[in-house]
Amino acid sequence: MNRSAARWAAGAVLVLLLAIGCTPAGEQTLLFNGQDLSGWVFVLRDKDVDPMTVWSVRDGVIHCTGEPFGYMRTEADYADYKLHVEWRWPDEAGNSGVFLHMSLPDTVWPRSIECQLMSGNAGDFVTFQGVRFKELVEDRVLKKKTESSEKAPGQWNSYDITCHGDTIRVSVNGVLQNEATETTISSGKICLQSEGKPIEFRNIYVEPL
Repeated sequence: MNRSAARWAAGAVLVLLLAIGCTPAGEQTLLFNGQDLSGWVFVLRDKDVDPMTVWSVRDGVIHCTGEPFGYMRTEADYADYKLHVEWRWPDEAGNSGVFLHMSLPDTVWPRSIECQLMSGNAGDFVTFQGVRFKELVEDRVLKKKTESSEKAPGQWNSYDITCHGDTIRVSVNGVLQNEATETTISSGKICLQSEGKPIEFRNIYVEPL
């Protein structure tokens, strides 16, 4: 195949992928555009509270007050992807989480698998509403593999989470901290949690596998 024909074929494949709603492997899809919170849905325990008083964007960073409890979630569902999330505690350590494979209906603790962000425990798994995986015995929590690899409040941390079929692997600041296999859910929405303390997020994107 000559060079021009090869370029034409590659372009045709890209057009086909876009037409069926797929993203080529390795191409990032931004979940946060750095300017506003478009593409996200907000769920709070107190439904009378304006979500925009809890979640806001300044200087390319998502700011969450932590109160009331709840989360913001993607409108779209995702499966077979790598997720990158950066977070920090601006003042003092607190609690939050990243929910994976979340399914409706919206509740404060939705059906999902949480990648814990509680300070000192990032890398733990927590399950909700009957979700299971092979490594769980009786509890809903699977502790991380090694000592904490988190940074001190005020410094940015990174979560790199790979969801491939019924397996989830999580790394905190480049250190593999946990793995879940034979999960009973393998697709759904992605959520960032509001849980008591101010927290900030940035650089949130997925790459399809």
